[in-house]
Amino acid sequence: MPLNNDSPKPWTKHYEPEVVPELKFENRTIMDYLGQSFSDFPNNAALVFQGYKLSFAGLKDMVDRFASALSGFGIEKGDAVAILLPNSIPCVAAYYAILKIGGVVVMNNPLYSDRELSHQFNDSGAKALITLDLLANRMIDLRPMTRVRQIVYTSMGDYLPFPKNLLFPLIGKKKGLAADVKQASDVYKWKELISGSSPASVQADLDLDDLAMFQYTGGTTGVSKGVMLTHGNLSRQFQQVRAWFNGFDRGKEVMLGALPFFHVFGLTTSMNMAACQGWTNVLVPKPQAEPLLDAISKFKPTFAPLVPTMYIGMLSDPRIKTTDLTSISACFSGSAPLPVEVIKEFEKITGATIVEGFGMTESSPVTHINPLRGTRKPGSIGIPIPNTDAKIVDLETGDNELPQGESGELIIRGPQVMKGYWNRMDDTAETIRDGWLYTGDIAKMDDDGYFYIVDRKKDMILSGGYNVYPRDIDEVYYLNDKVQEVCTVGIPHPSRGEAAKVFIVLKEGVKATEKEMLDFVKDRLAKYKWPVEIEFRTELPKTNVGKILRKDLRAEEMAKRG
Repeated sequence: MPLNNDSPKPWTKHYEPEVVPELKFENRTIMDYLGQSFSDFPNNAALVFQGYKLSFAGLKDMVDRFASALSGFGIEKGDAVAILLPNSIPCVAAYYAILKIGGVVVMNNPLYSDRELSHQFNDSGAKALITLDLLANRMIDLRPMTRVRQIVYTSMGDYLPFPKNLLFPLIGKKKGLAADVKQASDVYKWKELISGSSPASVQADLDLDDLAMFQYTGGTTGVSKGVMLTHGNLSRQFQQVRAWFNGFDRGKEVMLGALPFFHVFGLTTSMNMAACQGWTNVLVPKPQAEPLLDAISKFKPTFAPLVPTMYIGMLSDPRIKTTDLTSISACFSGSAPLPVEVIKEFEKITGATIVEGFGMTESSPVTHINPLRGTRKPGSIGIPIPNTDAKIVDLETGDNELPQGESGELIIRGPQVMKGYWNRMDDTAETIRDGWLYTGDIAKMDDDGYFYIVDRKKDMILSGGYNVYPRDIDEVYYLNDKVQEVCTVGIPHPSRGEAAKVFIVLKEGVKATEKEMLDFVKDRLAKYKWPVEIEFRTELPKTNVGKILRKDLRAEEMAKRG
């Protein structure tokens, strides 16, 4: 069946009555919505960090002051500025300050190695960097290899309530939560820079087609690509998610800010959603069971976007039996399948409703969600959200739409789909064809229009909520003089869902141990990418033209593990 742009959308009959299939989008940017929150809720708490509360008026002042400081650095509209921070008050303020002056935000994972960060800094052309004191000395050393001129650093102790603010200078360094930053030119302390800057009153003239972000994603080639997200992508995605979760009032909810904001899932469904709705966002910089349970107990969030490892971690913690989680009304889960038994147990304890969804960096990211008050199907990623179309096409050409129930590649079309990959025209042309985003995921659609991910056309490993690309790991091992051939696959892991296992063929006449090879990547890859197993082989399965058969190795592993 040839690809038809006007085929029926069976999923719309499962929309809640308040959700319309086609929204009439407001031509407003995220900054316009944020400005409305500043105006309507100046005294409401915008951010809560370790008990420290910052009002929307205080956030506005901080955003305006940092925008002024960036302009003083010579940052202009269209310039890229990198953020390398966990969920924290400066992370949020810096993000909106960059947008305010028309800059392009480059969000980076603090767990990344220097090798990974230097690629993203250089590829984006970032001119300034906002980071943490714990990372600042590394970044100062890395700076000469990039175009970064100014470095601004903050500390986990910059915004703490009494008496934590008095204790932090005494215990912060001892506990590894703070660090001394060496003297260097064009290196600034966040709080000093903020206090010394006058609030910028003028916002750049922003068009919805203007670039807002380079959000980096991995790839099966091992090359991290900059996804170009526009102000229109971000605004329309916010309006789509707001429409889906329509029962929540502006200015009255509390968001659990546990998903990392450097990942587009957290940025969209937590940071932007809360800021634009005038909600309080409770920031959790280290989203493990203990701080998650503490945050829920103390600050009573009503909306909680999380990944499966966070639900599983909390349920595995004995303190969940004595922690009141009933404030939560709704949860949004993504990045990996959530076991049905986990959904049932968490909903029983909290009284909340968990809906699973789907998205990818290239789509800002949300494209599918199960209805919050309608039919939820276990194992399904749900149905396309308003103004979003989805189809299943053949794997060979991608040109023929398949009947309901048949598996093929999932393709998506909607206003949240990226502009393209930065400086990668070929990759863009391969991924976006005739306005359709080819996801690389194998899926099927049932008779009701609910979608199910069957497998991954790409070889991505989902480990603890993070995307791990096998080729990233392969490339590092090829730097080892002892390695002749290497191939990484995902294997089941009891707590992280999946983890990496590496198959290695050593060069003739050399020896190596598993520990030696596990240790080799520790200063070259982010920790969540570290493999958990190494297997040495004399040869790897290959095609008749010599290409290593990654899928065969994975099939062997899955068969061996039952």
